[in-house]
Amino acid sequence: MDRLVLGAGAVGSSLFGRLRERGDPVVLLENDQQVASLREKGVDARHVDPTEPAAVRTVAGRVDSVVVLPAAPGDGRALAETAREAYPEALVLACLGADATAADRRVVATYADRVVDTTEETASRVVGLVGGSPAGTRTRRLQRTLRGVDGTLGVFTHDDPDPDAIASAVCLRRLAERVGTDAEVCYYGDIDHQENRALVNLLGYDLRNLGSEETAEEFGGVALVDHSRPGINSGLPPETPVDVVVDHHPPRAPVEASFFDLRSGVGSTSTLLAGYLRDLDVEPTTDLATGLLYGLRTDTKEFSREVSSVDLEAAAMLVEHADGRTLERIESPSVTGETLDTVATAVRNRRVDGDVVTTCIGEVSDRDALAQAADRLLELEDVLTTLVFGYTDETVFASARSRDGRLDIGAVLRESFGQIGSAGGHADMAGAQIPLGMLVADEEPDPSGVIEDVVVGRFRGALRVAADRAVGRYGSDPDDDDR
Repeated sequence: MDRLVLGAGAVGSSLFGRLRERGDPVVLLENDQQVASLREKGVDARHVDPTEPAAVRTVAGRVDSVVVLPAAPGDGRALAETAREAYPEALVLACLGADATAADRRVVATYADRVVDTTEETASRVVGLVGGSPAGTRTRRLQRTLRGVDGTLGVFTHDDPDPDAIASAVCLRRLAERVGTDAEVCYYGDIDHQENRALVNLLGYDLRNLGSEETAEEFGGVALVDHSRPGINSGLPPETPVDVVVDHHPPRAPVEASFFDLRSGVGSTSTLLAGYLRDLDVEPTTDLATGLLYGLRTDTKEFSREVSSVDLEAAAMLVEHADGRTLERIESPSVTGETLDTVATAVRNRRVDGDVVTTCIGEVSDRDALAQAADRLLELEDVLTTLVFGYTDETVFASARSRDGRLDIGAVLRESFGQIGSAGGHADMAGAQIPLGMLVADEEPDPSGVIEDVVVGRFRGALRVAADRAVGRYGSDPDDDDR
């Protein structure tokens, strides 16, 4: 059995005609006098109470999709709830008329995969939606997983989240709430960058900052956005069971989750979440569209890095709903004196070796200032690669940038520090975190010199490995004196 229809709303006759033209087997279930007249028209209509899951299941053992056609808006919830309970794996498409209220639509959406307006959608359009697509199947699987969470879903960004992670997490939380699952966005670490703080404050995002001792035990389910494994750039214990993963970074190891969407061919996780909004015909609120657009723009470096046609399509959709003035305010926040001091220290302490600059700023409290310092040092004449690092009582933090087309700086940092900490990123920007105890002894009175020697040594060693690989890939080194 492929298609099942519960009720016989306004588009019923046209819908059946279209499905028959396609050769799709379809059965209508109704509990009133319309059954006889529908049969006379050649419809396979059966007299079954469409609000009783047990009765509905007797019609067919397998159903791919269920169309809900309530005769009155108040019937929508009961029909959609029945469809979901009777066939939990099927696509549930609810068709509501103009007299349905916003409250009706919200309630029905907690059970249906999609809710369409029969005053706007033609029968042929509804048939197309019922037919499904790979994207639609993925969206239904996500909704099914979110709906199945027993309790509150914890939506976790990676540590010290950036705009892409923040906006994506907020969007996933709203998708969960749309299907009736409570959700909370959580993160470990800090939101230090002025632009990131402006994003959260100006858009009014509600995020929960977890302490290092807090875990996910209080949540009924766990979702990861913009990263794919607990314990890797994540304060969650590595053994944490995960329900949902949505990430655009290529995984470095197998990902274990009930549902995962890993598409490294797009430039941002915000792009993936915007795609779910599009698949569900959900118009994003202004704050959500603004955040997703900003996350997409920052992770693609204003559409100049790892950008795909899917990113451009998502941006075109989001820009219609985003607040341009708020975007300008996010992009031009005030800079703290501490950040300026960090940048000044990075410039003062820099060590130059050819086109590579490294600098240790010592103890650091504003970790995100490292990234800003790495960006500024890259503006120096003849400099192609920068590494800026500092430390706290427990961790060494590093940020790297490169405009050397022969390098993948994310791979360089993984080569440098992946075995003693966590590291990763893009071809032109990356970061790393290393436990301090991996570099210096506890009794070391002044760890700065030791940290600098180890970090710079490992970084330059990884750069040499990358250079050797580049020579093997492209032929002789263009900088070789024997050329």
